Amino acid sequence: MKKIMFIAIVLAAELFAPPFIQAQGTLEVSNLGQTPTGSASIGRDAWVAQRIITGTDSSGYILNSIHLQMDAASGSPSGFNVSIYSINNSNFEPGNNLGSLSGSDPSAGGIFTYNASNIELSPSTIYYIVLTGATSVAQGAYNWDASSFAEGNNQWQIDDLSLSSPDGSSWTLDARGEAFQLAVYATEVPEPATLALAGLGLACLNFWRRGK
Repeated sequence: MKKIMFIAIVLAAELFAPPFIQAQGTLEVSNLGQTPTGSASIGRDAWVAQRIITGTDSSGYILNSIHLQMDAASGSPSGFNVSIYSINNSNFEPGNNLGSLSGSDPSAGGIFTYNASNIELSPSTIYYIVLTGATSVAQGAYNWDASSFAEGNNQWQIDDLSLSSPDGSSWTLDARGEAFQLAVYATEVPEPATLALAGLGLACLNFWRRGK
């Protein structure tokens, strides 16, 4: 009976572990900590999009958070926003806005965390991290540091391709040859077999409780 109880607890732990792991996420790719070689101004009239490519896990990913390395802002900007966009395959520009991330105002400069909620990412797929502001850069601008591209887990990439736009309606290739500085934390979507194992663990635990 003790052996059955132990197996049930172990299997049930599989069920409750994924939510905890998802809350933390895994560092998939990062170019943070590199010495900045440039920066870009962010505002209502100066949108910037950095391209990333997800890894090869066949089940896909849940985006947990994005960390950005920002330089100190100029002037008095407000309304900083971080969103993730799908790719428009017809022109390889940002397509649909998949959701905004929550975090603090980065005016002081440094590394800032922006948390996602229920944003699913397909494997081996291009996405864009899009930064905007609510005020014009003449009034005040946020500044996103840039360095070099990076590769991470299972072919995750921060590509050396970025785009700029005055308002998000059209985009221009940024030929600076740099990648804006960020880190991506994500959770691999569990395989069906893993979910089945978790369910078996819960069933065993319930059986043991009833028997006891």
